[in-house]
Amino acid sequence: MDDDGLLTIGAFARLSRLSPKALRLYDELELLRPARVDRWSGYRHYAPEQLPQARLVSWLRQLGMPLARIREVVRLPPTAAAAEVMVFWAEQERSHLHRRDLADALLDELTGRETAMSAHESTVRWAALSDTGLVRQANQDTAYAGPGLLAVADGYGPDGGAAGSAVVSALREAVASAGDEGLPAALAGAVARAGATVAELPDSGTTVTALAWRGAQLALAHLGDSRAYLLRDGQLFRITEDHSYVQSLVAEGRLTPEEAEVHPQRALLLRALDGSSGTRAELSLRRSEPGDRYLLASDGLAAVAAEEAIGRVLAAASEPDGAVRELVALARAEGGPDNIAVAAAFVAA
Repeated sequence: MDDDGLLTIGAFARLSRLSPKALRLYDELELLRPARVDRWSGYRHYAPEQLPQARLVSWLRQLGMPLARIREVVRLPPTAAAAEVMVFWAEQERSHLHRRDLADALLDELTGRETAMSAHESTVRWAALSDTGLVRQANQDTAYAGPGLLAVADGYGPDGGAAGSAVVSALREAVASAGDEGLPAALAGAVARAGATVAELPDSGTTVTALAWRGAQLALAHLGDSRAYLLRDGQLFRITEDHSYVQSLVAEGRLTPEEAEVHPQRALLLRALDGSSGTRAELSLRRSEPGDRYLLASDGLAAVAAEEAIGRVLAAASEPDGAVRELVALARAEGGPDNIAVAAAFVAA
């Protein structure tokens, strides 16, 4: 410590558990500026009062938080910073869950191994329900649940209902006839074929979120802002990201998830099945576990009901049929401003 009570960069590094190299980088990024820089030598000095902020930066880096996001968090008051850390960790848990399921599914695909989970197909129960809601005059949402497939589509435009029906019909045919090509290729082909049909419907389009399964392997296709959820071990995870304008702002750190929920342009889609060339669904592989419960929902539910409430309904239901009915009732209780489509599948424990 020098005569002014400041710490040298070496001493500050030891106390903060940050390396001098990291401290120099954080200075350049205006994330953690030194209290004083020697005008002749360029040597950095730090105040002891800066240690809590430095330790917070160190902990956040250990969590894997990007530097740009850390820069925003350290400027927040403690309560708001804690809330942002909780949001980030929930995102990390969803990402970890997805990567783990993807790794398991790829191992099954590559090794062709048989597991006790291969009996899942005969122990999955499903149900789907679509409702006009309390405001709209017509229902352009489509929901389907059947052997090996859940699907929801939220149509828009003059022929939005026809667009949604077209993609769900294509998905049903593709999954029923899927052979050695595998489920992801079958879903991708179905969405592409439906896109050609939608291209002939002027000023119309649809979202689509579909979950197909064969044994313990699941394939998820997603395009738009309908959502897929997984309830596992009593915890609800959202396993899709909206292809929307506000979600892009959240990803860039320009909006919080809470602000996105009430943003005036929250319904503006960046990607949907509208017949445009090159529009492809986002595809992913997952692996189911005993007791898993999956839910697909259009924004008629997701935009009005809190995820905590959705999770409670999904956890409390004894059968998927009861779950979809309760979820439609939940959306209607919140005003039912849009059409509602929900599809659920329960894997036996």
